[in-house]
Amino acid sequence: MATAAAVAFVVYSCKGNLEEAEKLDLDKIPLQTVDDMFFVQTENGRLKMRVESPRMEVYEHDTIAYDLFPKGLRVYGYREDGSLETTITSEQARHDKKKGKTQSELWSAFGHVVIRNIVEQETMETDTLYWDREAKELWTDCYIKMTSPSGIMQGYGMRSDEMARNAILLLPFDNEFIVEKDSTVVVIDSVNFIGPMLKK
Repeated sequence: MATAAAVAFVVYSCKGNLEEAEKLDLDKIPLQTVDDMFFVQTENGRLKMRVESPRMEVYEHDTIAYDLFPKGLRVYGYREDGSLETTITSEQARHDKKKGKTQSELWSAFGHVVIRNIVEQETMETDTLYWDREAKELWTDCYIKMTSPSGIMQGYGMRSDEMARNAILLLPFDNEFIVEKDSTVVVIDSVNFIGPMLKK
């Protein structure tokens, strides 16, 4: 009698677990998760790129595989001499990899995306940024603010190479520039200046 009760309990327990498992959407469950993710890309023994994230989630489907970075992403790009040239930070990111004969990669960064070109002393801030590895291009169609030693520019849409060099603002508006030489400066001749008359 006790044995029959134990068997019934096991069957009932398994049935309950199967019902819970059937409710799961496997497309929304990561195949793999990596905490404190870190990888480097080299070219001919030279450091080209470094990528860091507190968490990476790997998803894979029939036609596409992608990685999610729900806690943010940091990308560092290096020059041929090994010096750091470009940094990109964002609150979230996604890396899409299409399968098949024509494989392609697209990185997407979301939420307070900051792109810095250290060499040119330029900073760009936007909400969404795309990076096409094959075309070696950065772009966005969102609002973007660009700050450089010569001033501030803002507008919608930007295109540049993957190192954020020679960025082009597509629809600029209300731009502010720092004046390097002001033509309205009053020059005082200290030799011939008499000055105010003193009261006696």
